Amino acid sequence: MSTSLKTSTDVTRALRLMTALFALTLAMMLAPAAFGQVGAPAPNNRSLTQVNTRPVPVGAKVKFRGVVVRRDADTFIVRDASRVDTQVLLTDETSIKTKGGFLRSGKRYPVTGLLTGLIVEVEGRGDRQGQLVADKVRFNESDMRAAITTDTRVGPVEENQIRLSGQIDELSAVADEARREAAAAQETANIANERISSLDDYDVMEETVVNFALNSAVLSAEARRQLDGLAAKTSGARAFVIEVSGHADATGSAARNFQLSQRRAEAVVQYLAVNHRIPMRRFITPMGYGKTASVADNTTREGRAQNRRVEVKMLVSRGMTRPVNSARTP
Repeated sequence: MSTSLKTSTDVTRALRLMTALFALTLAMMLAPAAFGQVGAPAPNNRSLTQVNTRPVPVGAKVKFRGVVVRRDADTFIVRDASRVDTQVLLTDETSIKTKGGFLRSGKRYPVTGLLTGLIVEVEGRGDRQGQLVADKVRFNESDMRAAITTDTRVGPVEENQIRLSGQIDELSAVADEARREAAAAQETANIANERISSLDDYDVMEETVVNFALNSAVLSAEARRQLDGLAAKTSGARAFVIEVSGHADATGSAARNFQLSQRRAEAVVQYLAVNHRIPMRRFITPMGYGKTASVADNTTREGRAQNRRVEVKMLVSRGMTRPVNSARTP
């Protein structure tokens, strides 16, 4: 008797599982039709892992919402709820900031603030290469905080695509897709694909360290000459960003040293932006580290002088500098 009941229960569980799997498959098949948008129609029988790339007609004004799935120094890819990718080009005139804020002005961000997984609203016009030249990029502050605090890159893309489409039942399918895509990229990418996938990896092409007087954030004549030399190297360079980190010695309180190191970093950014016309989108948000990253002994006068510094690095994307015809190393 007990054996029959157990067998009946197992059969019932199996039937329920099969029903759930059928419902999930049906939902994934219907999702493209339910969330299609104006543009090139996608075949009804395309697989979940297929993603369309949408060329934007020359001069066409486009405004849409999606998730940042890839970026480099000058462009980024946005995937909308219909799983269509659009390449967006950033210029010196592109306005990047949050929605709302004081007097609805929003908070401005550099191009490096456009993190993978961030939900954005983009507005602009098409160019001859089929890219969308962005006039405006807007996003919510809460989405930015979520993108910053996420431990992985695949996670936020999965989560935000689900939020955009509203298909909670697709969660596991999209997660599996992202993992399959990542595995495929590792196993089968050729050198051309490697150039694209490595755009977030940067090499240090030039760096300099400028020092400051005690309790000062004013650039000396020698510091300005050093920055002039680094700025000259950016002329004609492509796909570069500049990392600026400020530091202090151990004199004074920790809070004051953090503030002072931040002011030093901002002084360097201001000098390069104003005197050498380097666009703000090229700068990674400057950071002050206080006395936490000393390079010399703070108990000596010479050591403290070395620690009162700002480190400036010009970083160039490996994906833009690596030769296309270079052989893959085993």
